[in-house]
Amino acid sequence: MFGTYHKEDVVILLKDITGLVEPKSTVEREKLIQSGSHYSEMLPVEYEPTEKYMTAYYEALKRFAGITAEAVAEVSDKIHRLKGKNVTLVSLARAGTSIGILIKHYLEKFYDANPCHYTISIIRGKGIDKNAMNYILKRHNKDTIQFVDGWIGKGAIQRELMLAMKDYPGLNGKLAVLSDPAHITDIYGKRDDFLIASSCLNATVSGLLSRTFYRKDIISERDFHGAAFYKELASKDLTYQFIDAIEKNFAPLSYKSQNNESHSQTGMEEVLKIAADFGITDINLIKPGIGEATRVLLRRLPRKLLTHSLNDKERLGHLYELAEEKGVEIEEYPLKNYLACGLIQSLADN
Repeated sequence: MFGTYHKEDVVILLKDITGLVEPKSTVEREKLIQSGSHYSEMLPVEYEPTEKYMTAYYEALKRFAGITAEAVAEVSDKIHRLKGKNVTLVSLARAGTSIGILIKHYLEKFYDANPCHYTISIIRGKGIDKNAMNYILKRHNKDTIQFVDGWIGKGAIQRELMLAMKDYPGLNGKLAVLSDPAHITDIYGKRDDFLIASSCLNATVSGLLSRTFYRKDIISERDFHGAAFYKELASKDLTYQFIDAIEKNFAPLSYKSQNNESHSQTGMEEVLKIAADFGITDINLIKPGIGEATRVLLRRLPRKLLTHSLNDKERLGHLYELAEEKGVEIEEYPLKNYLACGLIQSLADN
């Protein structure tokens, strides 16, 4: 175990690569990624939020703690009905880890359940950590496993997970998430594109762990995928402040959630329309949803921020703050499934 998560909350199936990888700047990483290097082969320099941005984070956490807790309740109910009391939660590091802890705590409190919880790595284009999967499957029946993440943007990780499941016949690869505005999974808390406040920050709300890493000179055939531990950020660790803020709003679910809503288009259909409207040929440069748009502003070279409104400070205040801080243009766009969408610069066009 490394990081600041409590050992009773999660088993971290990641290799500690602290000090083995020199972080790269946003510009350097973007050039390498767009020239063919894989994002998992490097680590970013962690964003140091300004005081003004942290104020926006705390306001967002206070505003959205209630709906986040409701989403935890609703998705936990669906998981309980599918898997019963002895579910094995497998969260996708790093955004899914805190969400997995919240679901574990909710199931323990309101369903008298006894979930085991692991967090493992899955990387777009490289797949799931097979050593971590083998570790879990030696200890748990595949029918008990439920994969967990925070939200679904356009569904890339869900597709990666379903592809990975071809190596595990009979194992259900459907993600359970708090927010699925893309209409990808039926194990969700809300269809709304609402802010899960943990998406506003990086390591300091994720057990001080980096995003996951895979490069063959550091990760051997027998290793788990890697992550670095930012011990130097210990004084700024807000991981359990986030978890506790959500749990204070926990309440028993007063109804059984349903999956019978209709919708006009999937997230991918909306992404393809955005691509056409903005002349974008690589849809990996389009990141829909509040969580994904936040990541674009924190980690990538943003081209533009699309929002459903220029005047929704209540729900998008932290995005306005980040865009102003980084000099990124905000454009109002008739989004249907989402409230915001980040567009990444194509360096080939520069």
